Amino acid sequence: MRMNPVYRREMMVSARSFRLALVMLVFNGILAMVALLNMYSTLARVRVTAEIQYSSFLQLYLFVATLEFVMVIFIMPALTAGSISGERERRTLELMLTTQLTPAQIVRGKLMSSCSTMALLIISSFPVLAMVFIYGGVTVGDMALLLLCYMISALFVGSLGICCSAIFKRSTLSTVAAYLATALITIGTYGINWLSGYVGRTATATYAGTAAVAYAGGVDAGMFAGSGRLGVLLLVNPITTFLSALPRVSGQVATFSGMESLRTREATVLLPSLPDSWVGCSMALQAGFALLCIFVAVRVLDPERKQIR
Repeated sequence: MRMNPVYRREMMVSARSFRLALVMLVFNGILAMVALLNMYSTLARVRVTAEIQYSSFLQLYLFVATLEFVMVIFIMPALTAGSISGERERRTLELMLTTQLTPAQIVRGKLMSSCSTMALLIISSFPVLAMVFIYGGVTVGDMALLLLCYMISALFVGSLGICCSAIFKRSTLSTVAAYLATALITIGTYGINWLSGYVGRTATATYAGTAAVAYAGGVDAGMFAGSGRLGVLLLVNPITTFLSALPRVSGQVATFSGMESLRTREATVLLPSLPDSWVGCSMALQAGFALLCIFVAVRVLDPERKQIR
C-alpha cells in the first residue's frame, strides 16, 4: 500500500523538529505535575486524618482526564487551522496542485499528520492516567474507551480546522474561524439546549392559561412542548460525549449543565433507546460530520486545481 506523500513529508518534518518534543514535554509535564500534586495532597490528608479514601484517588483520575480532554480540544484546531492556508501563504499550494496529487490526498495527508501528532500526545499520556491502576477502580477497557473518546473528539475538531483552513486564505482567519466553530459546537449547543429547556418549562407551566388565547389567535400552543427535543443537538458536542463516558469509567454520575436533560422524555421522544447508547451514537455522528468537513475541504480545493489547469 502506497503511503500518502503529503502525510509522509509532514511526519518526516515534524519528527525532526524540536517543536514536537517540546509540545510533548509541556503536555505530559502539565498532566504529571497536576497528578503528582493531587496525589501529594491526598496522601497529606491521610497523614492528618489517618483515613484512606479511595474516592480521592478516583477523583485524581477524573481531574487529569478532564484536563487532558481540554488540552486536546484547544490544541487540535491550532494544528490543523493553518495547514492548507499556510501552504497558500508560502505559495506552495499551487505547486502541489499542479502535481499528480489530488485535493483529497492533500487534505487527508494534512489531517492524518495532525491526528498522528495528537495520537502521539494522547498515547504518551497513558502512563500518567495509568497511575490510578495502583489503587484500582478503573480497568484497561475503561481506559481504552476514554482514549477512543479522545481520538474521535480530536478527529472531529481537527476536521473543522482543516475545513476552515481550506475555505479561508489566511492562517489567522482560519484559526479564528476554527476556534469559533469549536466554541459554537461545544458551548453553543449547551446554550441552545438550556434555552430550549427553559422555554419548554415556561411553556408547560403557562400552557393551561394560554391555550384559549392561542386557539383564538390561530396558534397551536403545543408547539412549544417539543422544544426539549433540541437536546439531541448535544450528540455532536464532544464535551457531552466525554462526560457521558466518564460515568462508565468512574462509576459516578456526571453533573453538568444540560446533562440532566439527556434522560428526559422530551429529549429522547424520537429515539427512546438513545440514553443507553449515547456514547456510541455520539461518536458515530461526530465521525460522520468529520467526513463531511473533509468532503467540503476537498471540494473547496478542487476548483483551484481546475483554475490552475
